[in-house]
Amino acid sequence: MAKALFHKGQRVFVKSVGTWADVEQVLPQWVKGCEEPLKVFYDVGLGREFAGHELVGEDQRRARRFDDDIESWRILRLRCQWEFDGVDDKNKRKGTFPVVVTDTLDWGGWRVPKAEYDRDPDRIEYQARILANGLRLMRVARELALFGEEHTNLPPVLAELAARADDILREVHYDPTITTMESIAAE
Repeated sequence: MAKALFHKGQRVFVKSVGTWADVEQVLPQWVKGCEEPLKVFYDVGLGREFAGHELVGEDQRRARRFDDDIESWRILRLRCQWEFDGVDDKNKRKGTFPVVVTDTLDWGGWRVPKAEYDRDPDRIEYQARILANGLRLMRVARELALFGEEHTNLPPVLAELAARADDILREVHYDPTITTMESIAAE
């Protein structure tokens, strides 16, 4: 059984299209003999009906934080289209370039143009490793910041590291659009 997640006239973000729209109609799918609809679809004026999991409410979008515990970033090696001569046992990177994938479906993320990779491949490989391990470093920074909050009598060096980790986390999670909207609403 399903319940409506959004109502008529509500502004929603359509994830599969990547745009904002207003819910024009809530379309429950009824089955004879059931008191609640089996499924609920939404018409947002984009040519087809969308399920609730494809939409995000405006208030949900603002409150969302990326949960680095469930994210899994990794490096994939893609083949250079014009330069692949086969696998070389001495140089595993030959004919390929790194792509940091940030999505579960192996697309989306970080890539570099071929000309930039050719200019300094070691630098690009290093950047890819930093990006792919960034979430793990965020977890360490979060644990260090929490440890610094819980324990007040730390050695000065460790207290400084905990404060720096807290500053880095604050910078990562800072969203200027949310702060600006809240400050405008307060005025």
